[in-house]
Amino acid sequence: MIVVTGATGQFGRLVIDALLERGTPASEIVAAVRTPAKAADIAARGVEVREADYTRPETLVPAFTGADKLLFVSSNGPEADRIAQHTAAVAAAAEARVGQLLYTSVYAASESPLGLSRVHRDTEARIAATGLPTVLLRNGWYTENYTGSLAGAVERGAVAGSAGEGRIASASRADYAEAAAVVLLSDDQAGKVYELTGDTNWSLAELAAEAAKQSGKEVAYANLPAEQYSGILGDVGLPPFLVELLVDADLQVAAGALEGITGDLSGLLGRPTTPLADTVAAALKG
Repeated sequence: MIVVTGATGQFGRLVIDALLERGTPASEIVAAVRTPAKAADIAARGVEVREADYTRPETLVPAFTGADKLLFVSSNGPEADRIAQHTAAVAAAAEARVGQLLYTSVYAASESPLGLSRVHRDTEARIAATGLPTVLLRNGWYTENYTGSLAGAVERGAVAGSAGEGRIASASRADYAEAAAVVLLSDDQAGKVYELTGDTNWSLAELAAEAAKQSGKEVAYANLPAEQYSGILGDVGLPPFLVELLVDADLQVAAGALEGITGDLSGLLGRPTTPLADTVAAALKG
């Protein structure tokens, strides 16, 4: 039995889709979710739905029990909250004695300068301490991290950021989800660490140029000082922890933190990763 946490989230849903598309019987999949009522469409496909709320540890062991493989999808939120939630999830996986634990970490977690990597290093260490058979899926950046707000940027005529000329070896969210499904369905994975990146890297100036090409409008890249970029993000209503994360990510991109290309992702997929142009096209179509 395969248990997928966060199954009503954008990533978890795609993993469920990929498992089913690859012929996994729905009866062999469990969708572990915070709010079961939001998983009615998943249940309608024959997948068992279990409550699993990282903030309510008492829900986790029952949700994980019987898992031959557990895909632990990392949570979102302020760092302290995430560490507490991940600590509870790892403890529950150990108590439930899952057969294998797969964790969605971050690219180059061991040495990454990204602020968000602290949570992942802490979680990886906690997982290692359990002694459970483990696979680390160290996901690089989702292209959607930038294209999610691209339509608005096109209307304003500018992609804003603080990444300078830094390059990002991203892939689509669906690419990473499909890779997770591939690993879940593969044998002899325990102990493996996958550094997952796109096949090519790009700069925010190139993202703006691609948006301009596809939209037929003038779109430039506005490289801003960190304080100014923070102010813009705050003005559109993003919570402080997310503003800090996004600005830090851009500054680290400028220093080369996400430019590396490994080939691990396309190797798992058996095909090239999704090009930037394709994800831009999907974003601009709405």
